[in-house]
Amino acid sequence: MRVTRAEAKERNRRALVTSARQAVARDGHRAKLEEIAEQAGLTTGAVYSLFGNKTGLLIAVLTEYLGPHYEDLEQLAAAGPEVGGAVDAFARHYRRQCDDPDALRHLSFEISLQDLALRDPELRPKLAASVRGHEERLTTLFTGMTHDGAALTSRQARRLATALRALLVGLSQGVILGLTDTAPEQYFADAARALVTPDVLGPP
Repeated sequence: MRVTRAEAKERNRRALVTSARQAVARDGHRAKLEEIAEQAGLTTGAVYSLFGNKTGLLIAVLTEYLGPHYEDLEQLAAAGPEVGGAVDAFARHYRRQCDDPDALRHLSFEISLQDLALRDPELRPKLAASVRGHEERLTTLFTGMTHDGAALTSRQARRLATALRALLVGLSQGVILGLTDTAPEQYFADAARALVTPDVLGPP
């Protein structure tokens, strides 16, 4: 079967994204564009053609890595109208991800990407914008959910989304790195639910 130009372009794009993710997880800021392209069976010209530059490729890697992760969380959290149940499901999902055989490799990729962003003034705001974008998705999800009989405003939902993401990222890193062996799903869920308070949510 003949491959169309669009199909070939998408195939090359996927190969470069996969190669870049592996290279960043392995080499961090030392990941070389030439090696990324070679591993994908392509040339650096393909990178510039498809992504503009190395930073554009890394942004694509980041977007495609976080996107499905947050989509799973949105589906879990959307199971009911009560925000406590949503953050509970969200937290339990995060804890289960820590037991994934590839969890350490995923964490290596995340930390390496953050290190790259600190060194690259073009990548840094892109990474920040990506994180804010995913927090906005959670904000939208939480807005209108109820707590103690009242619906959360977008302002309250945003405060909760920011706090929840920070809490669960920190707890997950501790489990994956072996800093704690006493953090089961219930602990994650209890810690997340503890954020659903007037002090954290703030005024409407």
